[in-house]
Amino acid sequence: MIGKLTEQLNGLFYGWRMIAAGCVMRMLGGGFHLYGFTIFFLPITNELGLSRAATSLVFSLARAEGAIEGPLAGYMIDRYGPRPMMLAGIILSGLGYMLLATVHSYAAFLIVYLGVISLAFSAGFMHSPMVLANSWFIRRRAMAMTLISSAIGIGGTLITPILAFAVSQWGWRCGAFIAGLGLIVTGVPVALYVKRSPESMGLLPDGAPVEEPSQSDRATGAQASGDGEFTLKQALKTTAFWKLILATTTRVGVYNSITVHFVPIMVWRGASEAKAAAMLATMALMSLPSHLLVGWIADRVNKPRLMAACMLLGAVAVAILAYGDGEWALWVFTLLFTFVEALFPVSWATVGDYFGRKHFATIRGSMSFFYLWGPALGPVITGFVYDRHQSYAPLMNTYIAVALVAGLLYASLRQPKPTA
Repeated sequence: MIGKLTEQLNGLFYGWRMIAAGCVMRMLGGGFHLYGFTIFFLPITNELGLSRAATSLVFSLARAEGAIEGPLAGYMIDRYGPRPMMLAGIILSGLGYMLLATVHSYAAFLIVYLGVISLAFSAGFMHSPMVLANSWFIRRRAMAMTLISSAIGIGGTLITPILAFAVSQWGWRCGAFIAGLGLIVTGVPVALYVKRSPESMGLLPDGAPVEEPSQSDRATGAQASGDGEFTLKQALKTTAFWKLILATTTRVGVYNSITVHFVPIMVWRGASEAKAAAMLATMALMSLPSHLLVGWIADRVNKPRLMAACMLLGAVAVAILAYGDGEWALWVFTLLFTFVEALFPVSWATVGDYFGRKHFATIRGSMSFFYLWGPALGPVITGFVYDRHQSYAPLMNTYIAVALVAGLLYASLRQPKPTA
């Protein structure tokens, strides 16, 4: 039986191994950093005597840092491959969390979080795994990206409860040190395993037979990538490029504003911190089936319309959170809101379909320079409004409206044509 399993694995297209490596990277980034940050939010705020706006500012500046680095990171990934950036992200983030355990002032918090933890996070944990999916697959691009993206939720499900337990039992400083050690020990071997592209191993995307000259492969590439490969200069001239940026800015702005404040929002709505952490873990867990469902559908239907439908669900979820009465509303919101995150890989698969493989990282990184300002400002504005009103209520209608705007932008997307 073991021999048969080994034979089947050996016959599996090598690209799926790269997707597995990308999934592990996203699990680590999602569990320790994206979902993990909200576990540290209240303890750090209380111990350092900060306002919620001040704590949110650190997270938002990290997103702004990722935006500024995006074009350079994309260029480096296209030139040198994703592995060096993955290693940089792992080592810097891991050491940064260990240093975070030693901070005793807001200035030190800013320096460690921005100067070490977040310095290469976007490039290593966010951009590089998606570049792997776009490089190794064309026909199955949406599903490959969906698997990688859904791993964030798995990481949140598996790792966030461990961090929450460590913080509750031994304090947030011990939790931060555990996060840093876990990142380095698990992440470095995974990054070293990564291969740049199928061509670097004598293969073709999707596992197409190498001996076939690839009329079929070229046809598949043309179908998936539009009329050919776009350079960044060509992409900048298309309406689709800017609509994707605006749609992503509004979508991620709403999503990050709520997820960064997830535990505080649930406490504001009447849940205990422990129950709020359980809801956060549930949202991370349910993101897996929602990702897989949306990714499976995305390879079969019009992607922009699917993304618009997901944003409509997100708007409904926020309305239930704002106006629902009772704990049931919090749980329904938690489940429905996962569809906002689930369209993340579909949007990047659309970028791959529209603009191709060769310059994908550069185009993606350049988009991040613009769209990450939404999630950078959103949590700070959310914290500021709460500090002023001691309530998140004034923001809820704004969240609903912004989600609907994002849906309309996605619905209006059309396939671009290359320009000179």
